[in-house]
Amino acid sequence: MSEKVFVESWLDVLREACEGGRPGEGTAFLDNTNPDGSGNHGLFATLDALTAEQASDPTALGTSVAAHAAHVAFHLEVMVRWAGGDRGPFDWKGSFEPRAVDAARWQATRDRVRAAYQAVVDLARKTEAWDEDAAGGLAASLAHVAYHLGAIRQVVKLVP
Repeated sequence: MSEKVFVESWLDVLREACEGGRPGEGTAFLDNTNPDGSGNHGLFATLDALTAEQASDPTALGTSVAAHAAHVAFHLEVMVRWAGGDRGPFDWKGSFEPRAVDAARWQATRDRVRAAYQAVVDLARKTEAWDEDAAGGLAASLAHVAYHLGAIRQVVKLVP
């Protein structure tokens, strides 16, 4: 198998985690998206379904969706920075801020998640020499997004 095929396969699963399933097609791990586009359980659709007030609710689990979303964006941004040689320090604790958002900040957070995701996809597609850091970063990005998508979907069940 070529590196390109391997990378595109990883990116396809990362796309599913972020964008959801393609309407009417099978999925690797999320519930299928219906042919009409409804039933999308990807990160973007999950975040877009929430108001700023809902995204700010920490629920009994303690971490709001807004905080998870900010952290996901930060992690993806760090992956791209790391690939460019930046070794930090990185403010992981602060990456869960803001925990509460107004409508404008919620839109900005969702835009940031999308931009960070696209930056990782672009980086992966332009990477020519895959070393342990690059491969590990892509694997970590997929695992990290999938973990937080699951956590967010659990928090959403508790949001009024």
